[in-house]
Amino acid sequence: MTSESSATRYIFVTGGVVSSLGKGIAAASLGSLLESRGLEVSMIKLDPYLNVDAGTMSPFQHGEVYVTRDGAETDLDLGHYERFLKHRTSRLSNFTTGQIYNNVISRERRGDYLGGTVQVIPHITDEIKRCILEGAEGAQVCLVEIGGTVGDIESLPFLEAIRQLGVELGRDRVLFMHLTLVPYISSSGEMKTKPTQHSVKELRSIGIQPDVLVCRVDRPLPDGERRKIALFTNVNERHVIAAEDVDDIYKIPSLLQAQHLDGLVIEHFGLSAGPADLSGWGELVAARARQDVDVNVAMVGKYVDLADAYKSVNEALAHAGLHTRTRVNIRYVDSEQIETEGPGVLDGCDAVLVPGGFGERGIEGKILAARHARESGIPYLGICLGMQVAAIEFARHVAGLTGAHSTEFQPYATEPVIALVTEWHDVAGGVERRSESSDLGGTMRLGEQRCDLVAGSLAARLYGREQVLERHRHRYEFNNQYRQVLSDHGLTFSGFSVEDDLVEILELADHPWFLGCQFHPEFTSTPRDGHPLFIGFVTAARERRTA
Repeated sequence: MTSESSATRYIFVTGGVVSSLGKGIAAASLGSLLESRGLEVSMIKLDPYLNVDAGTMSPFQHGEVYVTRDGAETDLDLGHYERFLKHRTSRLSNFTTGQIYNNVISRERRGDYLGGTVQVIPHITDEIKRCILEGAEGAQVCLVEIGGTVGDIESLPFLEAIRQLGVELGRDRVLFMHLTLVPYISSSGEMKTKPTQHSVKELRSIGIQPDVLVCRVDRPLPDGERRKIALFTNVNERHVIAAEDVDDIYKIPSLLQAQHLDGLVIEHFGLSAGPADLSGWGELVAARARQDVDVNVAMVGKYVDLADAYKSVNEALAHAGLHTRTRVNIRYVDSEQIETEGPGVLDGCDAVLVPGGFGERGIEGKILAARHARESGIPYLGICLGMQVAAIEFARHVAGLTGAHSTEFQPYATEPVIALVTEWHDVAGGVERRSESSDLGGTMRLGEQRCDLVAGSLAARLYGREQVLERHRHRYEFNNQYRQVLSDHGLTFSGFSVEDDLVEILELADHPWFLGCQFHPEFTSTPRDGHPLFIGFVTAARERRTA
């Protein structure tokens, strides 16, 4: 039996007033503070949508889909968690309403409930609690972020479940942290606390009294407003924390620590912990101040109207900038614009990046972008689909295979350079199979897999080793039947999957810097370490700019 001193403590993070206040960043920042004090920390995101996972959701709807080591397609907040903490997430770190109901209905169909009436309470809430406890296992502190906004009907089962856990585990093992907005009304020159008061009132109406309030503000929170919030929400004044807007998200851990948020948490739980070590965050902030060269990177895609669609790629470029003293300015370019106006829209860019994506719309623009980078000697990084369009472009315009295409977009292409692989090994080493009629959700090559690098290649030089682990999310692969003919025309294949001999990396030896990878390196980039491919790419862009 687990002793009380070693039992996991839980911080439940909710949000009020409006969405997109930054619950994920606030939770990740607090998690990083606790981790820096020597505690074992895990993080969980509960999402109220009915999708079983984020895999089939459009980036326009929900931002990017983040992929964990074990192949779960999850909410983008898990990317924040991994960038801020050393803890690595898994499929036990993200649960959706759809997944919870799917689990309960499956049990009901098997007869597990012995003919009983299946209801939201207790069956759905019990399943939510079970998932939380399973995901937190082994951690000293688990932060659980509840998606959505208090008052949303979709979030109610999650809020009821965490209310029950507060009772069942005891308040010495549970802390409720509520994030709200304190807006400034310019016409009256006042900050307004009423939205926060109403949000806490809504939370208290379902039985949850917050222990800590994190107030999102665009300027310092005056002491008078802090006292007023504390008075009307029944929260200790010391526990009203101001989350002021900052120009660098990596300043947020220090901002919260300056208000002793981590100390309040440790005091509440009665834990023993060392002092917070924020030297790493300070170094990152200082590194940004040392950036002395600007480079312009063209991000060529079809979700360019929503920056969150490429959140991890954006962050990976920023991380590379920190490690190379380079300010990376991203210019989002709609690939359809290249189709209509030509590659001239890329003029003035020091590098071209084509990220992952799905669907035929804008594909020819991406192929044109790859051709422009190849012919003009501009550094090029192609990720997933970006690698595939580079292979198609090379096959068409260098190897003379004019009918080259992907069967994803042209099922009967005369030269299927990119095609559906029907059998491959999954993360655990088992064999997965798929076909054109397979469900879209959860049927891709997903998660972390091993890749062998060719000695002496650009990829091997960048990584500094000849075997790496990277995360995948795709259905279509390079068709190995075309490996020889493209090699004969000068395309270098420098990385292969260990289990299946699938092409993972291609590059051009006679180009200043040209590389495509089938995996998603952005998912393993952190501000502390960056990622070798992004660091190499930004370094090449910097060299082009300063040449």
